[in-house]
Amino acid sequence: MITSLFRKSTPLNYSLVILGMVAFGLMYFGSTNTLPQKSPSILYFIVDLALLYAALFITNFIAKKNALSKDSAYTAFFYLLILWVFPGSYLSTSLLCAHFFILLSMRRLVSLHTMKHAKEKLFDASLWVFVASLFYFWSILFIVLVYISILFHTARDYRSWFLPILAFFTVALIALFGTYFWNFSWLENLQQQAQYSTTFSFDYNQLPSLLVMCYLAIAILVVFSMVIAIANKPLLQHSSYKKIVSAFVIGLGIYALAPVKSSELMLFTLSPLAIIFTSHIEAMTGKWQKELLLFALLFGSIAAFVFQL
Repeated sequence: MITSLFRKSTPLNYSLVILGMVAFGLMYFGSTNTLPQKSPSILYFIVDLALLYAALFITNFIAKKNALSKDSAYTAFFYLLILWVFPGSYLSTSLLCAHFFILLSMRRLVSLHTMKHAKEKLFDASLWVFVASLFYFWSILFIVLVYISILFHTARDYRSWFLPILAFFTVALIALFGTYFWNFSWLENLQQQAQYSTTFSFDYNQLPSLLVMCYLAIAILVVFSMVIAIANKPLLQHSSYKKIVSAFVIGLGIYALAPVKSSELMLFTLSPLAIIFTSHIEAMTGKWQKELLLFALLFGSIAAFVFQL
């Protein structure tokens, strides 16, 4: 049933995903906000939903435009399922802003395989990474993905290596002017966020810790399968899949370095994993195996969401 519903990309698919995002978001908002009539809280929630919608469609665009998925709606479906596992993302405005700009960067980097306007894409991608770092500092790690892309496509052009530096100074100047003229507190926030911790303290009696461990176990297994399967993909897609896998690993790096390892930080792995899941499910040939796997993931995501209310 799920395979027949999402194997083709139709307005109905995306309507169901959007409705699921709104309904579960409202449930989580209602369970965590004791005074939902407060206008600032509602306003932030609406902004967060808008950012999630935008991120969903950019993720789907990356997959479709670069032929990383067929004409299916699985990417949107998996995006929604992973979001339900970490519903705190609904109310993490700064992380959602950083995530949105990282996806804009990824959109430019993954399309580099065409080699059209390569320098403009590298500069734009670097710029978006540094803008994202203004909202959450450790998202700056995605600059590594820019240099990975340079290695894949324009390593021989020495000018490409300096484009991220130029983008850094561009964003730094804008941030300094904003701090000076409009009294923004970006610099103070960055100083606080620049702290790091490599200490892991999973509490096996706490549901968020258990969910992170289960998520990591499944995600690493699927990503490892993707790494093995890349050799069987069309040669033109190899660099794109490698960049998606690299983006997932960088997302894990952000979680590893964050001073407070909240489950919401898994937001940075959400889009790459949704694309990898899509590639995995589309490669499966057994209809019933697909159906059982999708039902298991759907049930597990809903259960994880409900237990966190």
